[in-house]
Amino acid sequence: MAAKMQFDLVSPERRLASMAVDAVQIPGADGDLTAMVDHAPLITTLRPGVLRVDGAEGGAESAYFITGGFADVAGPAITVLAEQAMPASEVTADVMDGFINQARAAYDKLRDVDASQTGVDAAAKLVADLELVKAQLVG
Repeated sequence: MAAKMQFDLVSPERRLASMAVDAVQIPGADGDLTAMVDHAPLITTLRPGVLRVDGAEGGAESAYFITGGFADVAGPAITVLAEQAMPASEVTADVMDGFINQARAAYDKLRDVDASQTGVDAAAKLVADLELVKAQLVG
């Protein structure tokens, strides 16, 4: 039997997952990565995306939508502290539209107020990331 690592996914509202897994695909802010047993320790920020878990009990893959946060990979364990998270199966077009509209409003406010572009590019990227996730999850 192959070695497993402990995976925990926590949002401010609840713990969404706690299980032994083979691998976790993480939407990192600086690029996607897959953490497996004996991965080098790291802490990374997350962008909006789909976090996928492989090799959980029963061999099923689990997927979760996250809006951002942090991932702590430490040898035999990985902990994801998400700003907001939910099972991908619960994501609807209306849910994604709510996130996108909120991000667009923040972008518009920054664009109108901040002529120096500080934060405007990050706000535009957030809108683009959320639109991409919507296309992946709900078409």
